[in-house]
Amino acid sequence: MVVELKYIEIEDLKLHAALAGPEDGVPIILLHGFPDAWFSWESQISTLTTEGFRVIAPDQRGYNRSDKPRGKENYRMELLVKDILGLAEKLNLKTFHLVGHDFGAMVAWWIAIYYPERVDSLVISNVPHPKIMNDFLRSHFSQMRKSWYTFFFKIPIIPEKILRVRNWKFLSTAMAKGLSKEQRDRYRDAWSQPNAITSMINWYRAFGKKFSTKARSLKVDIPTLILWGKKDPHLSYEMAKLSVDMCTDCKLITFENASHWVHQDDPEEYNKCLISFLKGKR
Repeated sequence: MVVELKYIEIEDLKLHAALAGPEDGVPIILLHGFPDAWFSWESQISTLTTEGFRVIAPDQRGYNRSDKPRGKENYRMELLVKDILGLAEKLNLKTFHLVGHDFGAMVAWWIAIYYPERVDSLVISNVPHPKIMNDFLRSHFSQMRKSWYTFFFKIPIIPEKILRVRNWKFLSTAMAKGLSKEQRDRYRDAWSQPNAITSMINWYRAFGKKFSTKARSLKVDIPTLILWGKKDPHLSYEMAKLSVDMCTDCKLITFENASHWVHQDDPEEYNKCLISFLKGKR
């Protein structure tokens, strides 16, 4: 697998991205979440390029080698969405398939809601539709308890200090269990980049701010696949089922023994489902 790493300028921001696969291949953008980086998708990149897709996997703003503007106001969802659309414009992608995990899945949901004409199909991993997430958090104490860290991250300064303790032990132990020492070291290097950890946490500190643009509907009207690890300790599986009803054309596939990190816990089966879905949509 040949992966090209390059910086792509989007207005006043530089995004670091991994590009792979034939340049004339069907484009697909992979969006990582917290506390990941582009390389969390390596297994998927390998499989997708073998199938002839053109893969774009950016470090999202604030992460790893991408720019890290200061201030939580620079991590509002509308800006995160704008980044990905700007990336697509720079790469001359009129439309693209979109895959997201964790916070990357939240960005993907919003792109599909606001800009459905740009997205050929949507694949979501272990994050519910935004409306379901909002409603469920308000009405289910069990989900509030599972999401305790989202409230903790809104505290200034202290989270950064705690996450750095013992060589990033808190974050390292929260990741997919099957990661090698080399893979964990790559994550530690990404988290140690100047201003990275504050920028990453600023996604949580800015979360919940409303879009300045009004969507025509919160329904997702493009083909959607939800891949969900049922052993997710952070997000209730009930939200996955409810998210299906927020889409006009959606399939839900569950992974009984996978955690929140479904694409890393069971990459072979995940990739099989991903390719099967995409082949039917390209």
